[in-house]
Amino acid sequence: MAVLASGNGSNLQAIIDRVKSGTLAVNVALVISDQPRARALERARAARIETRLISPVDFSGPEDWNEAISSALTDARIDFVVLAGFMRIIGTAVLDAFPGRILNIHPSILPKYPGLDTYARVLAAGDKEHGTSVHFVTEQLDGGPLIAQAVIPVSKADDEQSLRTRIQATEHWLYPLVLGWIASGRVVMRESATWLDGKRLAEPLRFTEDGPDTPATAVRPAAT
Repeated sequence: MAVLASGNGSNLQAIIDRVKSGTLAVNVALVISDQPRARALERARAARIETRLISPVDFSGPEDWNEAISSALTDARIDFVVLAGFMRIIGTAVLDAFPGRILNIHPSILPKYPGLDTYARVLAAGDKEHGTSVHFVTEQLDGGPLIAQAVIPVSKADDEQSLRTRIQATEHWLYPLVLGWIASGRVVMRESATWLDGKRLAEPLRFTEDGPDTPATAVRPAAT
């Protein structure tokens, strides 16, 4: 698989660590970034993973930039694409080349709060809970079929940084968990929906922040 990242790359590192420990059976073959100083590139090089910098400033427009990413992924014989803090919108060139094979993690309980500034928006709304969602990527921003979510309570003492720290901690186990399901064939995107173990999910799997051994709600797949 390939990982696309724009910044610190902590989710990339969590994936690398799980692969090294033998608890995640994937091959991270390529890391692409749109930012030359992204720490994700440093993390990849330290793990001896091939890297590519594909910056939009080097192209005439978003279409050419997306074509370049699609070509890089195809040339590397990538099977699956993982977005990990990638702060650009994926266009049709990549979506068409990898239908149902692009994954993203977003810091909100989707469909609430797609886009940016989710921590501030949660606090401004006075929400009692916040969370993170893993979903397939489609042309709709943060709107692809959901797979799993981790939910945390919001207290009066929380601010943006405390929420960010706790959400990132959940992402570091949730994303590798879902990637394991993808790699083993348990989870696929079909008919514009998420399918788990051959059944269409009626709702995403939901966990507490304590981890996958403490599901917050029962998963009730719809009948096939």
